[in-house]
Amino acid sequence: MADCFHYDDGVLHCEGASLEKLDRTYGTPSYVYSRATFRTHLAGLKAAFAALDPLVCYAVKTCGNIHLLSEVDASGAGADVVSGGELYRALSAGIPAERVVFAGVGKSDGELREAVEAGIRSVNVESESELSALGRIAARAGRTVRAAVRVNPDVQSRGTPEKTTTGVRGSKFGVDLGQVPALFERAATLPQVALDGLHLHLGSPIHSPEPYVVALERILELTDKLRTAGHTVNSINMGGGFAAAYETGGAPGWDAYAAAIVPVLAPFVASGGQVIMEPGRTIAANAGALLTRVRFIKQAGDRRVAVVDAGMNTLIRAALYDSFHFLWPVRPCDGLVPPHRAGRLHLPGLIRYDIAGPICETTDYLAHDRELPPLAEGDLMCIFGAGAYGMAMASQYNATPRPPEILVDEERATLIRRRETYADLIEAELPPPSATSAAR
Repeated sequence: MADCFHYDDGVLHCEGASLEKLDRTYGTPSYVYSRATFRTHLAGLKAAFAALDPLVCYAVKTCGNIHLLSEVDASGAGADVVSGGELYRALSAGIPAERVVFAGVGKSDGELREAVEAGIRSVNVESESELSALGRIAARAGRTVRAAVRVNPDVQSRGTPEKTTTGVRGSKFGVDLGQVPALFERAATLPQVALDGLHLHLGSPIHSPEPYVVALERILELTDKLRTAGHTVNSINMGGGFAAAYETGGAPGWDAYAAAIVPVLAPFVASGGQVIMEPGRTIAANAGALLTRVRFIKQAGDRRVAVVDAGMNTLIRAALYDSFHFLWPVRPCDGLVPPHRAGRLHLPGLIRYDIAGPICETTDYLAHDRELPPLAEGDLMCIFGAGAYGMAMASQYNATPRPPEILVDEERATLIRRRETYADLIEAELPPPSATSAAR
């Protein structure tokens, strides 16, 4: 899971591009992505699971810029979407509809209609009501739609935050194991719905392969029961959730997951079944970083606070989930280049800081009690591991324009989303020209 962010002669680079030079062009805060990291992570995961020949559907919600989705398409992978907007993004990036799967507990009729009309690989239904709605919409469209049931296998993963755990009993997601046969019976009465798959997702991040093994064994047992009852199960979608290494060595490699999972699913594949995967965080997290600048240094009681120009509006994970992100100056003083990424580094001369954002909320911190090289106002800093759920969850809270996104390919940097302006903040609130003319 190595990435292409590295220090060269005391200055942080993304691939061959100096982040100081990128800052001079694009300013802060800014998201920076490494094309090579994104590509190699996607290829590495596919190679680890090659024995299953899976359909890899990248989770668009992780980081959905269409330029990155074009990389997904070029690799032959597909997309896991959870909204009509994400479906639009995936198709706009060129990902073929037959490589798109659509999950989500509350799809609207409009979203289901868009999926049916696009002819996507599978709609993953999460309730009997949704299955009935899908059948009604497909019949009106005169189209047959493939579907899978999202199963809640009731598997808890140790170390996965409660707020991002989705596969336990009582969760809003999926259908309890015991209710699944009834949905297949219901689907048999819907001529426009070809229900032929099972889907699960345990949450994210999942730090070991064992929860997948337990869940997949339950899914395979259910598959046998459904087939014995005369139903078709041609695909098993094992979801995503593989951990990303926010600290060096902080997550298993893809080979470790595959070593446990491949033997469980190999007989299903040998029988003609297809495996689908939905990786997101494990691909994108360390392919992206967030550049930010220190605005002020202040003393707050016994705490030293560095106020930076990126906050919970730019990267909400720390405020929302208490998530860890390694952060460090782009050009650390006294040559204090980090030997690796960790919450505590045993280097001389470090000072403890709270890293606070500029947003008018008490919870707007990026880090607490973090040991860092001495900081000065104006210092450029990098927040690592920000490619997943960073820009995707950014907002305009406090009327702050969202940052730009820059894609680096070796030494070349390309702006793939411009920085928003104040005008962007109110554009959707202004009346269209026709309305203004009518009022006059």
